[in-house]
Amino acid sequence: MDSSILHMEFANARAEIFCFEGTSEVNEYHAMIHVGNVMLTFNEQLEAVQDAYQQLLQKWPEAHAVFKRYFLSDASNQADEVIASDVTDCAKSVIQQAPLDGSKIGMWVYLQTNVVTGMTHGGLYEVQHGAYRHFWNGSACNLAANSEYQTRLLFNEYVMQLMEEGCTLADNAIRTWLFVNDVDLNYGGVVRARNQVFFTQGLTRDTHFIASTGIGGRQQDPNVLSQMDNYAIAGLQKEQIHYLYAPTHLNRTSDYGVSFERGTYVDYGDRRHVFISGTASINNKGQIMFEKDVRKQTRRMWENVETLLAEADCTYDDVAQMIVYLRDTADYAVVHAMYEERFHGKPYIIVHAPVCRSGWLVEMECMAIKAMKNDGYESL
Repeated sequence: MDSSILHMEFANARAEIFCFEGTSEVNEYHAMIHVGNVMLTFNEQLEAVQDAYQQLLQKWPEAHAVFKRYFLSDASNQADEVIASDVTDCAKSVIQQAPLDGSKIGMWVYLQTNVVTGMTHGGLYEVQHGAYRHFWNGSACNLAANSEYQTRLLFNEYVMQLMEEGCTLADNAIRTWLFVNDVDLNYGGVVRARNQVFFTQGLTRDTHFIASTGIGGRQQDPNVLSQMDNYAIAGLQKEQIHYLYAPTHLNRTSDYGVSFERGTYVDYGDRRHVFISGTASINNKGQIMFEKDVRKQTRRMWENVETLLAEADCTYDDVAQMIVYLRDTADYAVVHAMYEERFHGKPYIIVHAPVCRSGWLVEMECMAIKAMKNDGYESL
């Protein structure tokens, strides 16, 4: 297996693509698509992104999109057009997290080859190859009275969807994303609901939680206070799933009353998938490091992520995509310059999304893929 990064230029758009290819049947591609001309109208920018995506498919005609996320600058005025324009058969997430390069839209798309895809009766998007069934879901939401009730209903529905496929939250869920409208006000309710549901499902500090990002993000309907994306796998043996702690740099999230894993990795016969949760400038006592200094916070955040990756025997060279969240749009120039210096050419996007604790100015998440030979496990 070989990984590489490809850069492609299109009319009014560009993309960075992490390619993981080799002798296995399943090749993987993570593409981050950006608008090249921010002076275009939204419809023109949307068309530029969609055209770029179609050209990616022409390069890899055997590839299927398994998950897409659209980052929008104004969901109220844009989401309907995005949903109507995208007829791709895949899980889709649409969220207001404005790309901070001045554009109105960006896209992360995850592609795989030689997989069989379709919708389950319960509404999850299924991606199947060999013994494994992967379940993706995007933009789940409801209109319950507050963020706590909305989140509880989201998880209860997800538990039922998994049950229909013979799965459970504890055994099969790998990754969640929770987008919170006005995170400073509504994150507490999200945390309470998640803690309660996890306890009823046997997810505790002594067992494990689920890798997650809980971050500011707005749906087109302002009454939606909590939106969820999620990912689960059926067909794994328990020993294929591992949890990352990096205790020299990070504390357990349960120390300050929340319930998610810092990271999770999944081993297959031919590769390792690593899912790093939203990670900020924190130490192993749970304290914010370098308050009000975005440069130092960014460096500490990188160090924390690097330590988590190392625990999975990975480095930043194995990282397939990165999403960077900024509380203050005025910090974009500084953080972008830092990312360009260290990660130029990597698939990443920087968006406006306040972190769950006001003192954190920047947060990032990422996914990594590394070739491995794990005897006893079936290849992806």
